[in-house]
Amino acid sequence: MFEGRAFAGVRTRQECVRHVVTRRFFVAIAFCSCCLGGTAEERAVAYLAREVPRWHRENQCFSCHNNGDGARALYVARQRHYSVPKEALRDSTGWLMDPGKWDSNRGNPAFSDKKLARIQFAVALAQAVESGAIRDRRALIQAADSLVREQDADGSWLVDTSAAVGSPVTYGPTLATYMARRTLEVAGAVRFREAIAKANGWFRANPPRSILDAAGLLLALPETASERLSQILASQNNDGGWGPVRFAPSEPFDTAVVLLALTGITDTDQTRGARDRGRRFLISSQQSSGGWLETTRPAGAQSYAQHVSTSAWAALALLATDPKR
Repeated sequence: MFEGRAFAGVRTRQECVRHVVTRRFFVAIAFCSCCLGGTAEERAVAYLAREVPRWHRENQCFSCHNNGDGARALYVARQRHYSVPKEALRDSTGWLMDPGKWDSNRGNPAFSDKKLARIQFAVALAQAVESGAIRDRRALIQAADSLVREQDADGSWLVDTSAAVGSPVTYGPTLATYMARRTLEVAGAVRFREAIAKANGWFRANPPRSILDAAGLLLALPETASERLSQILASQNNDGGWGPVRFAPSEPFDTAVVLLALTGITDTDQTRGARDRGRRFLISSQQSSGGWLETTRPAGAQSYAQHVSTSAWAALALLATDPKR
């Protein structure tokens, strides 16, 4: 009876077998995540391994949140020798290898920023190349070329102009510009040196308007840490996390980006202590599923896309600061 229901709507014997195998795979992942425990990093990876392929399986299109942000976290996890089943990334890897199709992805145009989606897919592709999951660099060069064509005259990649502070699904101009520039660096620092230099000029000319901006600038220009650290460290809340601006309640997304920024600078007792408190905040706010409550602007809204991207960024921060790896 149980497997009979799984066959509903499946037309061939081969499809039936594939459906049951896939279903059992995700049941196994869910069991490992919820029942066997593990470290916060392991639970986050198991959760994303279940969620990343889910969107395409259920909607027959690709999501910049699942197959972009979420997949990028899984590629990093694989690099750091966490267990990531091949099935969790198979669809994402195939999609990322064909940048020519990214703009024709099915979905609701009202909720799609193609420029931002291209940045999210491109940086996930760059991570796939760095992890060794994709060895042919031609797709990455193609994706990087498309980003250069969308770079604004001032050197930025302007997205999310309607909000004062970026979010997990909108990034904001500082984080978006950093992610696009990072893709160009992986694709070829020499080939794309002019676009990279323009981006660096934009970073230096635009002071941060939020903690998220300050963290993005620290990621982009770690040599300017002395200018950003005081603002970031002074804005850490008593619970160890950071909000979008000073005195705002802590959010997983903002905390994750700050932690990633702090890993790229010279360590001191002060930064190490701030990072450790930030890690504890993320671990304490992790949900039983292995993911995190979505960070939204304004706070308190519900969004699956925000949830997946928030969980991906939080996972990336824990992976980057895991003292055992």
